[in-house]
Amino acid sequence: MSSSCRRPEHMAPPEVFYNEQEAKKYSQNSRMIEIQTQMSERAVELLSLPEDQPCYLLDVGCGSGLSGDYLSEAGHYWVGVDISTAMLDVALQRDVEGDLLLGDMGEGLPFRPGMFDGCISISALQWLCNADKKTHSPPKRLYRFFSTLYSSLARGARAVFQIYPENSEQLELITAQAMKAGFTGGMVVDYPNSSKAKKFFLCLFAGVSGVLPKGLCSESTDRGVSNQAQFTAQRSRFKNMKGKSVKKSKDWIMEKKERRRRQGKDVRADTKYTARHRKPRF
Repeated sequence: MSSSCRRPEHMAPPEVFYNEQEAKKYSQNSRMIEIQTQMSERAVELLSLPEDQPCYLLDVGCGSGLSGDYLSEAGHYWVGVDISTAMLDVALQRDVEGDLLLGDMGEGLPFRPGMFDGCISISALQWLCNADKKTHSPPKRLYRFFSTLYSSLARGARAVFQIYPENSEQLELITAQAMKAGFTGGMVVDYPNSSKAKKFFLCLFAGVSGVLPKGLCSESTDRGVSNQAQFTAQRSRFKNMKGKSVKKSKDWIMEKKERRRRQGKDVRADTKYTARHRKPRF
């Protein structure tokens, strides 16, 4: 519980938390810039844009324009939306190439239908899961955002959100509202067994159901761990987003046996998973 209290979205509304002091970090902290650039690169990769073709993209929660810098370097044109005037001021000082718009994504996006070829968002979507005002309803604000985003995307376009989900309930809240707005898609998890490298990417399809990309993984540590969770017309349940095998499943049994072997304990070779090949019960 103590770790959740340190989450930025629990400290203050985004327009307050991202003040001038916080905004400066996104132009001066080399490590922060590197991480933001890496996540932006991965998000664009998941968009599966046409090769060697400039696209018109939307960056939701664009902040100081670090993600936009990568989009420009990749040859794309972009529009950035953010609720923090301090962050947008830094973007203007950095003379980013994209167009900037001050706005609250929870109130919806003001763009014409089919305007964008794709959308990325880095570390912004989870802010909509909090009610910063008495009038705020997270489900309604998420739906308003997703429905207007769906309208502004060209049919067949994708939207990719890198998020830091607080728990499985938050993931379900987000995906339920995305589905209600018409999206299909799912969650792509990179390096599911790594506490430091693990990243969540919500990959949404507008108008058509695409093939969900595979998450990145380390062969030595992530073998056998699911790094996808797809939804279409039914609600997805994210019970295993921490990278752990579901209890009593085949992977869980095999991992437990391996731990006991390393401890020097006797392990039965003939189990319902190694000899009888029964399907695990969830």
